[in-house]
Amino acid sequence: MTIVRSLLSVALVSLATSAVAQERIVAIGGSLTEIVYALGQEERLIARDSTSLFPAQALDLPDVGYMRALSPEGVLSVDPDLILTLEGAGPPEAVAVIKSASVPVVTVPESFDREGVLAKIDAVGQALGIEEEAAELAADVDADLRAAEDAAASIDERARVLFILSMEGGRVLASGTGTAANGMIELAGGQNAITDYAGYKQLTDEAIVTASPDVILLMNRGGESEPTSTDLSSQQALSVTPAAQNGRVVLVEGNYVLGFGPRTGAAARELADELYGNTVTD
Repeated sequence: MTIVRSLLSVALVSLATSAVAQERIVAIGGSLTEIVYALGQEERLIARDSTSLFPAQALDLPDVGYMRALSPEGVLSVDPDLILTLEGAGPPEAVAVIKSASVPVVTVPESFDREGVLAKIDAVGQALGIEEEAAELAADVDADLRAAEDAAASIDERARVLFILSMEGGRVLASGTGTAANGMIELAGGQNAITDYAGYKQLTDEAIVTASPDVILLMNRGGESEPTSTDLSSQQALSVTPAAQNGRVVLVEGNYVLGFGPRTGAAARELADELYGNTVTD
């Protein structure tokens, strides 16, 4: 499946680009923006979406909106000559309008593993006409990710990890399989405590108790609305889990840990440190 997705990425890039370098680029998807900067091509960026928060310089660019709630007028108003967009951008109607305009659109497939990160770098390199630079970056990132995978493979007893996206109204919205959270948990040597479904769903109290996580991951949103240890203790089902009783609650930065871009190897090592101490990353 990964090979098919990679070939699809190459086909889309080949279809959407020409031999003339594109100099006015909009990046939709935080990992794509990071890759453009990592390739030293930031001067060609004229706008980004609201998930593109790294590096800090990207915040100076015009924001065309949230990648899953795009406005065609907002994206096209900056007069781009190339649009890089991550798979999953939407809504579909807006994407269809954008693609119908006379602007090349490169859609980059997403998968939450080492191969997926490398495929993104390759796709962006082809779209920007800098394949050699992309190959060099991919080699460095590949080595970093393989080191994280090797460290994870050495772990005998894996921590059961529950990733909670939100606890609005006391309802626990948690990650199952097939998500960036699931991919990062596995890359860091953990075991997702929820494997009964794909994507994100609200958990019943029974499901939380049955999951019995050793560690709970929460999003660090940098505001008053983010869940806290107090919230966990006040949620009866969570309060009886090994994670809550042992104080194993970890706040993670969403774009860094879930972005699956050039920094993913470093993010996996840091999460592994949180799960196991520094015993697997020394």
